[in-house]
Amino acid sequence: MTDTRLDAWTRGWRGPLLAALVALIAGLPGVFAVPPLDRDESRFAQATAQMLETGDFVTINYQDQPRDKKPVGIHWLQAASVSAFSSVEARQIWAYRIPSLLGAMLAAAAAAWGAAAFFGARSGFMAGAVLGACFILSTEAFIAKTDAVLCGATTLAMAAFGRMYAASSGLGAFGWRTKALFWAGVALAMIDKGPVGPMVVVLAGLALWAWDRKAPWARTMGWSWGLILVAAVVLPWATAITVATDGAFWTGAVGGDLAPKLAGGHESHGAPPGLHLLLSPVLLFPATVLLPAALVFGWRQRATPGVRFALCWLIPTWLVFEALPTKLVHYTLPAYGALAWLAAGALTQPLGRWSRWIGAALSLLVGGALGAATFSLTSQFGGPADLAPAAVTGALFIAAGLIGAAAALRRAAGPALLVGGVVGVAAHGALAAGLAPRLKPLWLSQEVARALDKADLNPRDGLTPGPVAVAGYAEPSLVFQLGTRTGLDGAQEAVDALADGRPAVVESRDEAAFQAALKAEGVQAQPAGVVKGKDYSNNQTMTLTLYKATGEADDQPVAAPSPPAPPQQRKAKP
Repeated sequence: MTDTRLDAWTRGWRGPLLAALVALIAGLPGVFAVPPLDRDESRFAQATAQMLETGDFVTINYQDQPRDKKPVGIHWLQAASVSAFSSVEARQIWAYRIPSLLGAMLAAAAAAWGAAAFFGARSGFMAGAVLGACFILSTEAFIAKTDAVLCGATTLAMAAFGRMYAASSGLGAFGWRTKALFWAGVALAMIDKGPVGPMVVVLAGLALWAWDRKAPWARTMGWSWGLILVAAVVLPWATAITVATDGAFWTGAVGGDLAPKLAGGHESHGAPPGLHLLLSPVLLFPATVLLPAALVFGWRQRATPGVRFALCWLIPTWLVFEALPTKLVHYTLPAYGALAWLAAGALTQPLGRWSRWIGAALSLLVGGALGAATFSLTSQFGGPADLAPAAVTGALFIAAGLIGAAAALRRAAGPALLVGGVVGVAAHGALAAGLAPRLKPLWLSQEVARALDKADLNPRDGLTPGPVAVAGYAEPSLVFQLGTRTGLDGAQEAVDALADGRPAVVESRDEAAFQAALKAEGVQAQPAGVVKGKDYSNNQTMTLTLYKATGEADDQPVAAPSPPAPPQQRKAKP
């Protein structure tokens, strides 16, 4: 496609729309193919399911425990999606993921819209495409939690902010719609994940004011009605949850969730400063090849308004998350729009020698590492039948890295992004939709639900009383699969369930206690299936035995099946 043609295709609303399409293509395969994930996704989805079951859309609960961590926005969006496209009884995880996919599309479109004000329509589209296709956002796009929506809302607010800053620098003009989109982005970010989105906006504004030593844009943002709009979105629920929980929600959200993350490595997620920077080449893939050029471009062009705005967006937010003791890979996602702006801006100039060589090396390294990880996962959790999809996926990752590196070394940065990006998106889709769902030892909850279905023991089918009692395995994905009342108490409760004619699932570590309780209670049961695999949330190998009650009491406990070999010992044949 010629430059003139690309300019025509990306002019006006077309650029943001095409960028959103890139995000759709990158994220959609995983939405339908990947089973429910532990632990955060399934907790969010289960809490939403309980809202739909009870009709209570104010309080947030996981089974019988309050979930006082995040605001309600993502649950409302998920509830609307499930009501529109599925049902709470179906427990189809894809319906809970639609808001995340839309959030990723919004982020890509907003990045394109904002960057176009500074760098032109074509570069704006490239910025949106870089963000929409990058590994971190296209992964968050199929996970039913807050982060893709947060990225979309924050990027929208920053894009509108950028257009107001551009106007104050003599680059175009803006109207009330831009201001409305700014405040809508802030409001959506707050109702989705509290202070993170506003923090990004405030840090960027303070950095711009300190850099420019003036802030004329601040007088034109529509504070009077904008703050009213934010209050109208956030305050009704904030008031309702305060009344409903007698203030306990805020105690849990601040004291139980936010404060521990500020004080130390919460829930074993601590890491030293620099982790986010170290991971950025992987998370930006397949645009990794442009990372060095983006940083060089940012330094050299820092005096220009668009680059200055991107740096003031990127650096303060990034430093905050690097300093934060608790680190998860998606924390810096709200700043990736700025990184995409710089990457797209770098394409407007010839890449320097060092930028080309370092970018090529990073592209090769990340593509090779992702390809190797694909084969490693398959060797541990797959079988001979999985070798073909693993080979395709691994080859695509490696090819994406090679294409980007080769094109950069030949000074063809545009084709590097285009061809390498297409192959990189295909690799991500092959991983999410083709290979990952086949690695059954990783999807214990799904396999338990399938085994219960096969044995006619799933209460959701109406053939046996419920709920299922589970001993030794308590992942939220199983609760989401089997229903809200699923029991997670222990061996004695599993025996009590069998005595009531309900099915039970027992992990091998609880087998001895289960057998002792069977004998003590005089309950007769027999195995109905065995599921083995890896609980990746705690890195433990699991053997789960399904039990069903038999009609007669018996003083002799049922013999437990011999534990199978751990999945990591079963290597796929080359």
